[in-house]
Amino acid sequence: MTQASSSPTATQEAAPSGLANAPGAGPAPVAGATDITVSRGFSTWLRAQNLSLAFTSYQTGQLFLVGRHANGTVSFNQQNFSRAMGVCWQPGRLYLGSLFQVWRLENSLKAGEVANQTFDMVLTPRNAQTIGDVDIHEVGVDAQGRVIFVNTRYSCLCTLDLTNSFKPIWKPPFISKLAAEDRCHMNGLAMHEGKPRYVTAVSRSDVVTGWRARRHEGGVLIDVQTNRIVTDQLSMPHSPRVVGDMVYALDSGRGQLIRIDPATGAKTDIAFCPGFLRGLSIHNGHAIVTVSKPRDGTFKHLSLDQELASRDADAWCGVLVVNLASGDIVEWIRLEGHITELFDVTVMPGVRCPMSVGPASPEIQSTITFDAAVQPLAEHTL
Repeated sequence: MTQASSSPTATQEAAPSGLANAPGAGPAPVAGATDITVSRGFSTWLRAQNLSLAFTSYQTGQLFLVGRHANGTVSFNQQNFSRAMGVCWQPGRLYLGSLFQVWRLENSLKAGEVANQTFDMVLTPRNAQTIGDVDIHEVGVDAQGRVIFVNTRYSCLCTLDLTNSFKPIWKPPFISKLAAEDRCHMNGLAMHEGKPRYVTAVSRSDVVTGWRARRHEGGVLIDVQTNRIVTDQLSMPHSPRVVGDMVYALDSGRGQLIRIDPATGAKTDIAFCPGFLRGLSIHNGHAIVTVSKPRDGTFKHLSLDQELASRDADAWCGVLVVNLASGDIVEWIRLEGHITELFDVTVMPGVRCPMSVGPASPEIQSTITFDAAVQPLAEHTL
């Protein structure tokens, strides 16, 4: 059972009772214990920014929702989604990539409603599109409302298809064919002005799992609209995000949050983060990132390994909040124990204390909402 810190600033939600339409967290899926602690100012930061967070652990298959109670304690709500990966927030809606499906979770509360006298948002699974195990990574939504996702196994960007597992919409120019070979390990997607704009990949390899021999150098940021490689001077890059005229990304093999000038490819280090970086969300001058501990020696031969050693530091598993102006880590969440790897993170502006309903939880069977107004069919449809 995952447990939160006994600190007054972090509490793990138990399954609430007495609310049929908005049940509680349900049991945690992990066999071992995980302690969750937060920085002293984390709750204050959530209140000041007027937001909540969602982050995922593919290792344990969990979606975490992080908010704050009225008394100032931090709420951690978690649910099981097999191999939880990329998350994308749209107002009142959360998209989540998992082992072989893309989930759509909708807020089942009406305006002004509060669940269990605590939660101002209840995200309920309303659709799961089956795409198969394509090693889905990051997820976005375009201006037409289409879900766009990184199909890492087939080295391409895709959208959902009513008949097939997926519909390819773009592949890097150096990928000669779509094959289930994870050739370049494409992983990150930046949406901009309602369109896919940039992707990251670990290499330009065009052979089966060729990226594994290129983890320390040769990582690329690619402009999807022009097929131009903006830079190939990255190490295991992840999570590009467009802010103004710049692209922020994670130079994960070096442990650096970076800024890239898309016109020149020049990169600037902003902050070193103690762990393997995978998820990035930017809000109001802050970068929110996830960091993970090494898996089976995966830091070996990466600059990150030497950087941690030079700082006499161990890798973290958690969420870090970085001030983009100073490069300082100003707030954090830390997980210690069974959970050691996280993937994506997104901010949910305007949400104070969210919860979700898990697809395998007992509560989902009784989570029933509907519009009480009867809407008769139009005469010509009868």
